[in-house]
Amino acid sequence: MELDAAKMIGAGLATFALFGVGLGIGNIFSTLISTVGRNPSVQQRVFPYAIIGFAFVESIALFSLLIAFLILFT
Repeated sequence: MELDAAKMIGAGLATFALFGVGLGIGNIFSTLISTVGRNPSVQQRVFPYAIIGFAFVESIALFSLLIAFLILFT
């Protein structure tokens, strides 16, 4: 039973990266909205960078969940 408890604790700790991911995504899109609000003509130039940044930050969330599932089910 101790091994199962350790797996649960480890999986929970592995998902702490999701807090940073939420903050990062919020920061990216709040900055995008602020930038486009100040200068609407740059929307076509900044939006692709925001999507690329979103993809990089979201990949951290996917890696975190992958590690959590590996801890739980192996």
